[in-house]
Amino acid sequence: MTRLSARAALASVADPGSFDELPAPPRKSAPDGPLGWAGYDDSRARAEGRTGEQESVVVGTARVGGREAVLVSFEFGFLGGSLGERTGDRLEAAYACARERRLPLVSLIATGGSRMQEGMLALAPLQRVARQSTLNRAAALPQIAVLRDPTTGGGWATLGAGADVVLALPGAQVGFAGSRVRPADADPAAYTAEAQYAAGFVDAVVPAEELADVLGGWLHLLTSPSSGPAEPPAALGGVPDGLPAATGWDAVQLARHPRRPRAGAYLDAYFGLRLPLSGDRVGGTDPGMLCGFGLHAGRTVAYAAQCGTATRPAGYRTAARLIRLADRLGVPVLTLVDTPGAANDAAAEHEGAGAAIADAFAAVAAATVPVTTLLIGEGGSGGALALAAPGNTWVTPDSYFSVIAPELAAAILKRTPDQAPATADQLRLRPQDLVELGVARGIVPGPATSSAMS
Repeated sequence: MTRLSARAALASVADPGSFDELPAPPRKSAPDGPLGWAGYDDSRARAEGRTGEQESVVVGTARVGGREAVLVSFEFGFLGGSLGERTGDRLEAAYACARERRLPLVSLIATGGSRMQEGMLALAPLQRVARQSTLNRAAALPQIAVLRDPTTGGGWATLGAGADVVLALPGAQVGFAGSRVRPADADPAAYTAEAQYAAGFVDAVVPAEELADVLGGWLHLLTSPSSGPAEPPAALGGVPDGLPAATGWDAVQLARHPRRPRAGAYLDAYFGLRLPLSGDRVGGTDPGMLCGFGLHAGRTVAYAAQCGTATRPAGYRTAARLIRLADRLGVPVLTLVDTPGAANDAAAEHEGAGAAIADAFAAVAAATVPVTTLLIGEGGSGGALALAAPGNTWVTPDSYFSVIAPELAAAILKRTPDQAPATADQLRLRPQDLVELGVARGIVPGPATSSAMS
């Protein structure tokens, strides 16, 4: 793939003429650097001659899609984009500028790791970056990373993997181990943007020609003021006159209908601009959990939506990650509940199902921003309740919520399978039952009916 210079990478995403470079912090260096590494000054001079840069990063402010941000761009042609003491100075200045001006920080990363000619002092910038990132996180300032080719070593383990939103260019090498230090039998495909996305460490792989628009969209979403709870979406199901089911078993059948609208349809109807977050950041993804940020009625709302499948541990961890990020940035959250229950196979247990569900419960409970929940289909036991907002859960007419599926309840009670419908009535799982029991605030109408909640 084509490796752009630092300034070409900046030009590819910044609004024309908007980049304003920050001055380089002064630092006096001993001849051939802190270790007196023979030939180091000559290597730096040759790198300057090739690239026109004095260090491996260029930092400044710019507008991206009309939104101002601090940008960091790595120059791979300068000693492999490696990190040294001066690199750390420039990165610290970028983070400090973001805090001073209350701006998000975008890193366009292309680095082979830390600079061995500076020894352990070349690793120290990693601690400095981690500290600065923590300060910006505490200041509720978003951090976005773009993984160019290559993104390895400490650059990946700090600016890259430590960002709130991680985007990557197709085919980019991404991994802690660079190509020259990996085991000889290592599969090269494991060290790619696509592999990191599949493993839950990258939110999206974005073609270069789309990167400016995607970055602009993220900056729009993460810097738009938002307050108050998200309103629940309108019901999309085809229940006659919007009336909920007459019996418990009817409610179960409506919620399980194969043509019932799913989370994707609700999200498309609710949001204009919508961008996804993917992965739990510990090695897993769940396609049955959709997470991200979107624009609704001109303001940003974060969403975590179950898609009607048994939710995997990675899905709960991804939702918890989304809720905590939204809470830190002051963005209200919308959850869409639709699952027969948490995955309960052996693989789910090995992946930490109980701990993951506990983490989701804790994220919802600890959120200081308002969380709104809409039950759009099946509400299967604790696997559904983990994403439900206490006191602010709504239901659609074609949904049900139950402590256990009627069939399983009948089996536990040693009833015959044909008694499952009667058991469903006993469980009081219909939408109107949930309202009467205080589990739900109300039944949302469809888009063509009155806006008043039932």
